[in-house]
Amino acid sequence: MLIDKLLDYVKYDTQSREESATSPSTPGQWDLAYHLKDQLNELGLEKVMVDDHCFVYGYLPGDEEYLKIGLIAHMDTSEQAPGKDVKARIIENYDGNDIKLNDELYTTVERFPILKDYVGKTLVVTDGTTLLGADDKAGVAAIMEVLETLINNPEIKHGPIWVCFSPDEEIGRGMEGFNYELFDVDFAYTLDGDKPQNFEYECFNAASAIVNITGISVHPGSAKDKMVNALQVAHEFHGMLDNDARAEKTQGYEGFNLLMGLTGEVAKARMQYIIRNHDLSLLEKQKHDFELIRDALNEKYGYEAVSVVLKDSYRNMKEKFIGHEGPIDLIKDAMKQTGLDYTEVAIRGGTDGATLTMNGLLCPNIGTGGQNFHGVHEFWCMEEGQQVVNLVLKALSLAKKGAYKA
Repeated sequence: MLIDKLLDYVKYDTQSREESATSPSTPGQWDLAYHLKDQLNELGLEKVMVDDHCFVYGYLPGDEEYLKIGLIAHMDTSEQAPGKDVKARIIENYDGNDIKLNDELYTTVERFPILKDYVGKTLVVTDGTTLLGADDKAGVAAIMEVLETLINNPEIKHGPIWVCFSPDEEIGRGMEGFNYELFDVDFAYTLDGDKPQNFEYECFNAASAIVNITGISVHPGSAKDKMVNALQVAHEFHGMLDNDARAEKTQGYEGFNLLMGLTGEVAKARMQYIIRNHDLSLLEKQKHDFELIRDALNEKYGYEAVSVVLKDSYRNMKEKFIGHEGPIDLIKDAMKQTGLDYTEVAIRGGTDGATLTMNGLLCPNIGTGGQNFHGVHEFWCMEEGQQVVNLVLKALSLAKKGAYKA
């Protein structure tokens, strides 16, 4: 069953680590990769392998009258909350009230009103000490359920299918070692998101900034007019950014600058930001603001107290689908036939599909039934997870050559 697959996969500690120089960034990802390899072999897939970059691949032959389609999900989980020793709990027939995770922590309807959508459903939650890992092990589970269903029901028509389970998506390295030549498909889908009807082919343009601050350390007893406290300058720098362009104040198409980390002391400090906007010109303005603030503070203090390193991460994939709407139209039709109300959503984040799409492999994103990712309040809905499986199965059965051109 789908839920059993998810409960199996979340036992694996696969948090990726930004500071790691290895590929993948953490050893636990290898453990899940080889577990999935074994399961793909047990299902009877062909060309099953785990490569040197920890990508898991498998191939299911199909009817050559149908399009070749890829299904992709990532194995790693976010490092923004603990991910080891996940203790998942099933809530059947959810009653719509606050969910007690442990004696000290509740997932409340007031803070998470989306819970109202799940009355009467079966939810999987944690014990409040870790994230769940439905991002994106729910996607992995859904793909495995699709494969098992197709193999056990040969009357379901479909074309050749490639699957891939990838590492390090959460730290932006997910597709660095992807084998485009091996993954021979007309187009693909990532399964990595929330509600299944929230189909996504538009994402942020993304960049990052590292702000290094060099202070002047002087004994505090004689510091007047001599000391430059790097931590104070960091506070000053952050305060000069647009206060309304913060993640916690934005939604929809509004961009933001998010301070991800601050370390330091009087003599030096380091700030890490991610910068996001759906509009590329506005992203460039946000990046320029970092440089303007740097210049203003360096002029104020009379030396190069602040340096900024800007780096582009990924681009909005929407432009690549203009004139190539086949993958979108296929999901729209599959949703109609499975009773889902199609909702077009702009991803407020990134996806491996953005990188793949920009590199020529069209790859929009399908939700997986999870909510509140990257934190201890994360949960997954079994019924929505099954809707995802049904949606993908229907799409595969509709994807005849000539009907949906990429």
